[in-house]
Amino acid sequence: MPKTSTTSVSRQSQIISAAIEVFAEMGYYRATTAKVAEKAEISQPYVFKFFSTKEELLIEALKVSWKRIMDSFLKVIDSTPNNRLEDELIASYEQIMNSHRNEILLQMQAQSIQEDSIMKVMQDGFKDIRKTVYQAFHEAGIKNPAERTMLFLAKGMLCNISMSLNLPELMKIDE
Repeated sequence: MPKTSTTSVSRQSQIISAAIEVFAEMGYYRATTAKVAEKAEISQPYVFKFFSTKEELLIEALKVSWKRIMDSFLKVIDSTPNNRLEDELIASYEQIMNSHRNEILLQMQAQSIQEDSIMKVMQDGFKDIRKTVYQAFHEAGIKNPAERTMLFLAKGMLCNISMSLNLPELMKIDE
């Protein structure tokens, strides 16, 4: 990334935020850097000052979304009693889904993009989250931590589908 001044970092964050919205709304292939620039209320050449390609911009947007999840999970892991860990991780993810819906939609779309660099960001994001959750479950003494981690991630994916399709009944469990 070029400059690191406060203004440049702020502008870069603004561009990434706009990109997340545009990519989530239009999809990566239909979205343009011109649309991102319009959303960020800047010129398209200014976008290219920070990101040389649309793919590079998507990668940074995805990294922001993965970082948000990881930071939230780490905060929960550091501050939650073992017997509440899974419930608090779920609540943390639900909060992200509610407050950063476009980031989740962006990740969902990115799962189907076959560009190597984008696949790598998605693979790394999932691997890091899986490793972190597994480690936390293992250290908390949760039985079958690998299976519980897989089920936790699977439920998260189902939550994503439920949210994106506006089908909350997908998440209902018989009581």
